[in-house]
Amino acid sequence: MNQYAIKKFSNQYKATIGADFLTKEVMVEDRVVVLQIWDTAGQERFRSLNAAFYRGADCCVLVFDLTAPNTFISLNNWKDEFLIQACPRNPENFPFVVLGNKIDLENRQVTTKRAQAWCQSKNNIPYFETSAKDATNLEQAFQTIACNALKQGTDVELYFPEPIVFGENDESKSSAKRCSC
Repeated sequence: MNQYAIKKFSNQYKATIGADFLTKEVMVEDRVVVLQIWDTAGQERFRSLNAAFYRGADCCVLVFDLTAPNTFISLNNWKDEFLIQACPRNPENFPFVVLGNKIDLENRQVTTKRAQAWCQSKNNIPYFETSAKDATNLEQAFQTIACNALKQGTDVELYFPEPIVFGENDESKSSAKRCSC
């Protein structure tokens, strides 16, 4: 998240407590889109806090460490938990993207083939092998994330009712207005 949004990387591990977020403007199909990227805590002791951050999401990014097979194995649990807690309108087609991180390290434990097979078995989830350290494939991954999130968004027409006007000045009365957001 930090490497993509603000071009910063730190080698020092700092666990996310609750959640952290950043925003970044990107161009998607000739539109400026503001991504609000949330990083929720992965540690078990903070897991109960995540539900509040899942609701209203337009896309979910599942990240695992290519050098730690247990993080890959837990993808099923994270995906299921997200769907239960977020309650999306259409859970079967909710957009996920999977990132296999730390492609820059030598001690890889999860193969590309294994990760791709898992993603294909889960409704063809897009998969990217990334490096937060050197930014490998981050732009491509987040472009896919932005496109998938944009497809989830809906244009909502808002209705503003006639305001209550105090006084007798007819010029102060206005008609109801509609706007498309």
